[in-house]
Amino acid sequence: MTDLSASQQDYSNKYYLGFVLALAAGLIWSFGAPTIRYMIDADIYQWHYLFYRGITVATILVIFLLYKEGIDFYKNFRRVGSSGVIGGVSLAFAFIFFIFGMTFTSAATTLFMIGTQPLFAGLLAYIFLKEQVRSATIIACLISFFGIFLMAYNDWQAGTLLGWLFGLLCSIGFSIFAVSLRWRPDTPKFTTIIIAGITCSLFSILMILISGDEYSMPIRNILLSMLHGTFVATGLICLSIGAKYLPTAEFMLLSLLEVVAGVLWCWLPIFGINEIPSAITLYGGGAIIFSIAYHAIGTRQQSIPPTL
Repeated sequence: MTDLSASQQDYSNKYYLGFVLALAAGLIWSFGAPTIRYMIDADIYQWHYLFYRGITVATILVIFLLYKEGIDFYKNFRRVGSSGVIGGVSLAFAFIFFIFGMTFTSAATTLFMIGTQPLFAGLLAYIFLKEQVRSATIIACLISFFGIFLMAYNDWQAGTLLGWLFGLLCSIGFSIFAVSLRWRPDTPKFTTIIIAGITCSLFSILMILISGDEYSMPIRNILLSMLHGTFVATGLICLSIGAKYLPTAEFMLLSLLEVVAGVLWCWLPIFGINEIPSAITLYGGGAIIFSIAYHAIGTRQQSIPPTL
């Protein structure tokens, strides 16, 4: 009986550790949206911002792997394979579309669109990996798509439909990354993210060269991009550690914290941004949040996390 109680206590402790780490990851990521809003001339320096952010993400994860695995961590690159390359490139473009979504439409629209990632991941896993699609997933997708089209209509009316499209592509990019991890679960996840950071930076440099823009940007934007990259990398580390101890349903619900908190940070006067979402955007976002919560409850028995 004592051994059983000790085992139950250990499981409970690990569950709460996973819960706190996943919650921390979502909260850390939520500060990405207001960080972008503090940029100087954000619509001019997207590629410059992405270059520094990608380098920061890759650097922090390299340092983390050096601490965790030692100098031999580089051997993980040999095990990346096609799934890791596809996942890394798709994640890099998700990084890119997020920045452009944030600079072409409201933070609420972009963040709510990102909230659909678990549903798109489920659909892609069904198409490419032949994973079972539960009735809860189908119903959640229908509800979510209703919310998506509400926001599309709102952005079309406001002349910011391109920003909505970037948000949609961002969600699809994250979904492809998630499915690539399901495709080959033994793929080194952190190495894939390093590939994403490097790919994002290299592609950004290429676009700067093609466009003929200046190579420099205000020091404030450089510091903000590095701060944002730190948020991304730190959240990924927290999530990867917590993923060992928390069921999928809880992860999906906690992932909504990034969406809701990010919208609030850009809305509340305390951060000085005061970006008030339209009523239609909130209705659409509410539908998406409800769909994710419904999906999480309806698929609580699944054991494979939809992200890291």
